[in-house]
Amino acid sequence: MKVSRRTTATVVAGAAVFALVATGCSSNPAEGGEDGDITLTVATFNDFGYTPELFAEYEASHPGITIKHNKAATSDDARANYFTKLGAGSGLADVEAVEIDWFAELLQYSDKLTDLSSDSVDGRWLDWKEAAATDADGKLIAYGTDIGPEAICYRSDLFAAAGLPTDRTEVAALLEGDWDNYFSVGEQFTAASDSAWFDASGAMIQGILNQEEETLESKDGEVIATTNPVVKDAYEQVLAVSPELSAHFTQWSDDWNAGFANGAFATMLCPSWMLGIIEGNAAEVTGWDIANVFPNGGGNWGGSYLTVPAQGAHTEEAKELADWLTAPEQQLTTFVQTGNFPSQLDLQTSEELTSITRPYFNDAPTGQIFSDRATAVTVAPYKSVKYFPVMSTLQDAITRVDVDKTQSADESWKQFEADVAALG
Repeated sequence: MKVSRRTTATVVAGAAVFALVATGCSSNPAEGGEDGDITLTVATFNDFGYTPELFAEYEASHPGITIKHNKAATSDDARANYFTKLGAGSGLADVEAVEIDWFAELLQYSDKLTDLSSDSVDGRWLDWKEAAATDADGKLIAYGTDIGPEAICYRSDLFAAAGLPTDRTEVAALLEGDWDNYFSVGEQFTAASDSAWFDASGAMIQGILNQEEETLESKDGEVIATTNPVVKDAYEQVLAVSPELSAHFTQWSDDWNAGFANGAFATMLCPSWMLGIIEGNAAEVTGWDIANVFPNGGGNWGGSYLTVPAQGAHTEEAKELADWLTAPEQQLTTFVQTGNFPSQLDLQTSEELTSITRPYFNDAPTGQIFSDRATAVTVAPYKSVKYFPVMSTLQDAITRVDVDKTQSADESWKQFEADVAALG
């Protein structure tokens, strides 16, 4: 199935969080030997599934190329580095990973990125994934890696101890319904367990808002986060249940990482890329499983791209590497490695993908589960230049109440209103 590249007509307005100075495309010093060998740097964050073995495969078929992989601890760290060095005109890797939530900002500076348009990739991705990476002039500035369809991951051993069903089909039936039902089952669980029901209130509000088309910004470019009842309702709903159901963690914190193994929480919203994180943090735990269900239908959290900054000394070689890394064959490999669900159209319902199981999650049919979860996604939230900073501010508001416990929900909301106003 072929999907033509759509040119996005929306002109993104506003300033990025990091002001980019006007510079020429100053090249980085070429990393190469006397024989013309070159080193390509690849910068990612979290876990893209790019193993040394995967890079070695590319190096073996491309004599003279050596790949150096730099990985930031979080997407926030990667974003700060990306925009700072994009503005400086030097210092970025040859291939840089970016997260979808930054993309509206990035489109403002597409002139600083290599045009990746090529017949070899035409129709490779879901149309909305490709359209999001296409600037107003029709230039493709990034190659899609993954999307983040969501299921529910759960600790079957904690469910059993609390008297809840453990079979993934029965758990899916138990959790089928809206967010109220998910939280209601959580109340049953916490009444019979010392563990929390979910990991982080920040994850809950993100999951709820990812099911709405307009949340923090309207399509006409207005920031509506403080006046949109959808946002306030989600904030109040999550914080109403958090005292009884939350583990009171901030995602990506040390306590959160430890919680996967020590039984701190029984369930979590689980985009496909979370599988590798769970397994990496709780390798010895045998109880983690996946239910083919998500509150209120379907949801997508995250998804990333690869870009080739124009400042690099080896942009053609970097483009070729990015093409290879995002080809269906490699994306299938990374799904097996980390759970990153491919955005490549030909893989979405292929038997190669749907037949995949994951031993760690009690041989859960992860390929079929996340193929179903991708089909269940019906809404993609509108995200413009202010989305990332406003979402960060909303997460801070949740943290003050649920994690730090320094403010009441009302006090924190008032500070959220002031903080959003201060963003300009």
